[in-house]
Amino acid sequence: SLAHRCHHRSTAMLDVPFLPFCAFLGTLGLLCLAMVGTWCQHWRGGFSLDGSSRTFNWHPVLMVAGLVVLYSAASLVYRIPNTWSGPKLPWKVLHGSLALGAFVLTVLGLAAVFRFHNSQGTPNMYSLHSWMGLATVLLFSCQWAAGFGAFLLPWAPAWLRALYKPIHVFFGSTILMLSVASCVSGINEKLFFSLKNGTMQYKLLPAEAVFANILGLLILIFGVLVVAALARPSWKRPDSDSPDSRQVQDALGG
Repeated sequence: SLAHRCHHRSTAMLDVPFLPFCAFLGTLGLLCLAMVGTWCQHWRGGFSLDGSSRTFNWHPVLMVAGLVVLYSAASLVYRIPNTWSGPKLPWKVLHGSLALGAFVLTVLGLAAVFRFHNSQGTPNMYSLHSWMGLATVLLFSCQWAAGFGAFLLPWAPAWLRALYKPIHVFFGSTILMLSVASCVSGINEKLFFSLKNGTMQYKLLPAEAVFANILGLLILIFGVLVVAALARPSWKRPDSDSPDSRQVQDALGG
């Protein structure tokens, strides 16, 4: 029927191969990293460990690198078709290691902002951005510990893994969106604090404001695309006992 053909054509148009999409995501993630680095270097005075505002500049760079880009890479590991056959352990280790790397960068990013605040006599943890950011990091640490206990340690029973897996997957996407929200609110907060003199006022939209606003939008687009990739049914690793999985194994001669 015509309706069936139209539906088939529309789904075919949307059927983007995973690896080119991944390459596009990687490029977008690196662009976000390059832009946050450029913002801090060009407009905010560069980087240092002396407790000044140049120490603070490590905070946005490390948070985007850890909580957004590296975290997304960790979350997409099981969408790579090569992971669907053969032993799962190396991919589990890669997934856990990338997430741990993201967590380390995030903790260093937190240390930078606390060091800056303490050396300047600024109070910690009073803004919505800081509350949301800390909640994200705490949730991330619980997610990593629970995932390590359930999926990497050999003594977790199969029923517990089956029970926890959808919760782990749900919170994976939730933490990414919280990370994006934290980054965007942080960029906005920094612009309000920094751009308040004469011709540099935020409301006058100087070049720095345009650049940082675009950075925020790109981080948001990146996060939405990663969540969309995680939600796409055809890119999910088939469960070992599902018909899809058996078809994959038959096709691979497994």
